Amino acid sequence: MTEVDRENLKRWESYITGILRPSYIHAYLVEFLPKVKVEEILSLEEKSCTSSAKCFFEYLITLEQVGWYRAFLDQLGAVGYTGLVNAIENVDFSEIEKLRECKELLKCISQTIVSNIKPNEILNSMKCLLPREHEEICKVSESKGDTAGAEKLLECLQRSDQSQFYKEFKLAMDLYNYDAVTSLLSSDADDVSDCSVTTESVMQYSEQPEDMDTYSAPIIHTPNSQQNSNDFKRMELRAYQEELAESAVDGDNTIICAPTGSGKTIVALHIVERHLTERTDQDKGKVGFMATTVPVFQQQLELFKKHFEMTNFKVYGICGDVAGSCPVEMFIERNDIIILTPQILLNCLEVGHISSLSAFTLLIFDECHNTTKNHPYNVLMRKYRDLKLGLVASAFPQIVGLTASIGVGDAGSVKDAMGYILQICANLDAENISTVNKNVEELKEHVYSAIKETKKAAMRTTNPFADIIRQIMVQVEDMAKSIYNIDNLSNIKNQNRGSQKYEQWIIEVQKRCKVLQMKDMEEERKTCRALFTYTEHLRKYNDALIINDDARTKDAVKYLKSFFNNVKGGGYDETEQILTALFEAKEEQILRIEADPTNENPKLTEVRKILTEEYQQNPMTKTIMFVRTRALADALKNWLNESEMLSFLQPRLLLGRAKSTGMTLPSQKEVLTSFRNDSGNKILVATSVADEGIDIAKCNLVLLYEYVGNVIKMIQTRGRGRAQNSKCILVTSKEDQIDKEMVNSAQETMMYRAIKDLQQLDRTTFITKKNTIQAEDKIMEINKENTDKAAESYKLLCAKCKIYACYSDDIRKIEGAHHVVIDKSFSTRYRTQPHRNPVQIGSMQKREKLHCKDCSHNWGITANFNPFKDLPVIKCDSFVFHHVSSGSPQIVKKWKDVPFSIKTFDSAEFCQETI
Repeated sequence: MTEVDRENLKRWESYITGILRPSYIHAYLVEFLPKVKVEEILSLEEKSCTSSAKCFFEYLITLEQVGWYRAFLDQLGAVGYTGLVNAIENVDFSEIEKLRECKELLKCISQTIVSNIKPNEILNSMKCLLPREHEEICKVSESKGDTAGAEKLLECLQRSDQSQFYKEFKLAMDLYNYDAVTSLLSSDADDVSDCSVTTESVMQYSEQPEDMDTYSAPIIHTPNSQQNSNDFKRMELRAYQEELAESAVDGDNTIICAPTGSGKTIVALHIVERHLTERTDQDKGKVGFMATTVPVFQQQLELFKKHFEMTNFKVYGICGDVAGSCPVEMFIERNDIIILTPQILLNCLEVGHISSLSAFTLLIFDECHNTTKNHPYNVLMRKYRDLKLGLVASAFPQIVGLTASIGVGDAGSVKDAMGYILQICANLDAENISTVNKNVEELKEHVYSAIKETKKAAMRTTNPFADIIRQIMVQVEDMAKSIYNIDNLSNIKNQNRGSQKYEQWIIEVQKRCKVLQMKDMEEERKTCRALFTYTEHLRKYNDALIINDDARTKDAVKYLKSFFNNVKGGGYDETEQILTALFEAKEEQILRIEADPTNENPKLTEVRKILTEEYQQNPMTKTIMFVRTRALADALKNWLNESEMLSFLQPRLLLGRAKSTGMTLPSQKEVLTSFRNDSGNKILVATSVADEGIDIAKCNLVLLYEYVGNVIKMIQTRGRGRAQNSKCILVTSKEDQIDKEMVNSAQETMMYRAIKDLQQLDRTTFITKKNTIQAEDKIMEINKENTDKAAESYKLLCAKCKIYACYSDDIRKIEGAHHVVIDKSFSTRYRTQPHRNPVQIGSMQKREKLHCKDCSHNWGITANFNPFKDLPVIKCDSFVFHHVSSGSPQIVKKWKDVPFSIKTFDSAEFCQETI
C-alpha cells in the first residue's frame, strides 16, 4: 500500500460508495475496524446504504494496519465486486462510469418496472447479481410482495459494478415478455452506453406471436444417427397426400395448402425422404425445415428424429440465439436435416457463419402464409431471390411451403384475392399451389370440418363497476395533467377507456416521458416519475375494465386488489398513497357490486348454457376455448372451477411463455398429454398458442370467446375441431365481431376460388406473373432506397439535453447501414471514450464511444473505414429531428424511417469537406 493508492481511493470515493454495501464485507469490518465503528456503519446501512458506505470509506482511508489495502481488495473480490476490484487495481473507472446512463434510464422508468415484473421469475437470468443480493430479493418478494421485491432488485442494479447488468436485465424482460418494460428500454443493449458485452453485430428478428417465446435459452439437440439404412422402409401415404406432394417431389418450388389435420408434416417427411434418397453421393442433399415458434420446433424435431431413426440420415435441431456461441456452419455441414427457426438462419447469414442459402438443397417453410412484409420468412426469401438472380439454378435450394390457409389479405374480390396469393407465391418463388383436387372424397373421409355457429350474447344492462373505474381514471388523468399536459405526449386522441387503444395511448405517453426534457433537471425527474406512476395506475384500471367486460366483476376486483397490495408493499410514496386512496374510497361500493348476483356477465351465462347442453348430449366431449389474453384465460378457468354446474370439466390452461401466467414448454406438453388422455380434463382454456402448429388431440367443440382474427386465424382455430360432427362456436356481444367473422367466411370462399382460378393458368403464364411481381418488387425495393423522402432539412438535437448536433444534410450512408456525419465542426460537439469491444464488423473497425459533450448521452461510435479514420457513426434514436422551417420535432427509432433522404458517402466529398 502506497500513498498513491490511498490518494487514488479518495479520487474514486463516489464510485466506491455508490456501489459498496458494507454489510457484505462484514468479515473485513470486524478484522480492521473497532466494534463501535462497525455497529455505527451497520446501523447507518439500515437507513441509507450510501451513507453507510461513506462512513466506512472515511475510516478506511485512515487505516494504518499492515495489509489493510490488499485485504480490502481480496474481500471485495470474494463477495463478487469484481468490477470494482478491476477498476481500483487498474486505476481506471471508465467501465464503471459507462454504467451511469443505464442506471439513469432504469431510474426514470422505475415505476413501470416495479408495477409489472415479478422478481423471482427473472432472478435466474440475472447472473450479474451478487449471491447475497439474490437471497435478499427473494426474501423481500416473499415477505412483502412483488413490488417491494422489484424495488429491491432495482436498488441492487443501481449499485451494480457488473458491465453486463443492463444487457442481462433487458434479455430477462424479453424472455418473460414484460412488454410494458421492454418498450421503454433501448432497442439494442449497446444503444444505452456500453453496458452490454456484444462480441458481434448479430441481427435479431422477432418471430413470436402473442404467446410464444423465441428468446429462450439455446436448445442444441444431439444428432440422431443410425447405421442401418437398409432396414429403412418408405412410409405409405394416402392418395390425397401423394397428390399434395407430387409437384414438390418433382422438384418444383411449391406451396402446399391443405386443411389442419390432413397430415402436412407427413407430406413434408415424404418430400424430404425422396429428396435425400434420390440424390447421388456426388450431389448430396441438405434440408432445412423451419418452424416459426419454439414449441412447434420441438414438436417437429421429435417427428423428424423418429421418422429417420432407422436411416443414415442425421437429424439435428438448433433453437435459440446460438449464432455466436456454437459452430452452426459445422453442424449444418455434418448433418442432413436441420430443424431450426428462421431467426437462427437469418442471424447466421448476417454474421457469415453460413455463407449463403446455397448451403441447402431444400428449405421447407412451415406455416408459410407468414411470408409477408418483414416477417423473418420474407427477409430470408429476399436473400433467396437476390441469390437466384446472381447464380445458376443448381446453386440455390428448392422451396416448399406448408399452410392450412394461404389467406387473402384485405381482398374484396376474387381478383384481389388472386393478386394477394400471387404475391405470396412470388415471395416464396413458388411455381405451384398444391391442393387436393383428385382425391377430395378420401380427404373428407379422414379430415372433418367443424360446423360453424355464432352466438350473440347480451351485454350487461347496467355496468356500475365500469362507471366507477372510469370516474377514477378521469381523476387520475386530471392529476397527471396538473403537473404536465399529457395530451401533448401522444398522437392518439379520443382514447376509449377499457380498450386496447387506451393501452397504446399509455405506451406512447410513457415513451415520450422517457425523452421528456425540462430546464430544471430535478423537476424533470420528479415529473417523469410521477407521470410513470399515474400511467401505470391507468394501465391497471384499463386492464380491469377489459377483464370486467369479458369475465366477472369479481375477477377485475381481484386483479386491482392484487395490484394495490403490491404497491403498498413497495416504496409507497406520496403519489402512490394518493392514488391508492382514490381506489379505497370506492372499494366498499365496488365490493357490493361484486357480490350482487344480478351483475352476472351475460356472456358467461351463454357459455354455461352451451357447455351444459353439449356435455348432456355427449359426456365425452373435448373442448378448446380460445381467448385473447392470459388474464382472461385465468379468470375463465377460475369461473369454470367455481361453477357448480361446470367444475366437473376440470379446466386446464394452455398458454405461451410470458410473465407469471405463462407456461414452460414442459408444462405445455404435460397439459396437452393430459388433454389427450382420459384424465378427467375435458376443456382447455387457451390463448393463440393453440392456433396453429402445435399438435392438439381431436376435440369436438371449439369455443371462440370474443376471439376473432383474420381468415387465416378463423381456419386455423376451426381446424382444432378435428372430431366427426364437431362444432366451432363464436360467442360475442359485439356486433363488429360478428360482421368480421362474416367477412372472414366470405374471404375463405374467395380464397378457394382464387386458388382454383390460379391453378387453371398454364404453367408458363403462372410463372410469368410470378416473375413479373418479383421484378416489380425489386424495383420498388431499389427505389425505396434511393427515393428522396423530402427536400427539407432537419436539425438533429440530442435526445437528452436537446443541444444542437448536426443537420440532416451532413449525414452520409456507408455500405447502406452506417450513418456518418461529415461536418468537420461536429467534432466540437461530442467527446469520446474507449470502446469496450472495438471489434471489426465487415469493413468497419469500431474505435471509440461517442457521447454528447454537454450531457454525455450516447450518440454512437467512431470507426475506421479504410482509408478513413475515426469517422463519427451516429445512432438514430439518440436524437430528436426538428424540421428547420416549422420547428416541429420527430422521434425516429430507425434510419429507414427518417423523413429525409440520405446520400451515399463519397470519399472525394469527404476529403473536400475536411480540408
